[in-house]
Amino acid sequence: MKIANMILAAAAALALSAPIAKADDLLADYVAFIGRDDLYNSKGARLREPWQILRQDRANYHRFGISQPGDEWDPVFQDKGNRAIMENMIRRGSIAQAAGRSIVQGGVMVRVKVYDNGSRDYVRVSVTR
Repeated sequence: MKIANMILAAAAALALSAPIAKADDLLADYVAFIGRDDLYNSKGARLREPWQILRQDRANYHRFGISQPGDEWDPVFQDKGNRAIMENMIRRGSIAQAAGRSIVQGGVMVRVKVYDNGSRDYVRVSVTR
């Protein structure tokens, strides 16, 4: 009987010392309207990838003061360095193909959520109707 109690005690101690999985932290959650100005870079070239357009939207909002009705402030992409790594953040996160196509066409509202999982930040993008 003593051995059974020792095994139970050891199992309980192990369970208490095991790391607990932490939920990813939400760093930002914003919506933005992807308008005509967001579809072109500052040199006037047409952007063809959704992450390029999302990055331009944030540059327009934070750096150039260009926004459309519905655009919201965010605490992450006001930093130029964070805008520069947005593509990687989206790659580590998610954006549906249909949402990507809609962003490239423009005229849509997007919802962007930025997360920190403890080692890398990532972005989830969706198109809202």
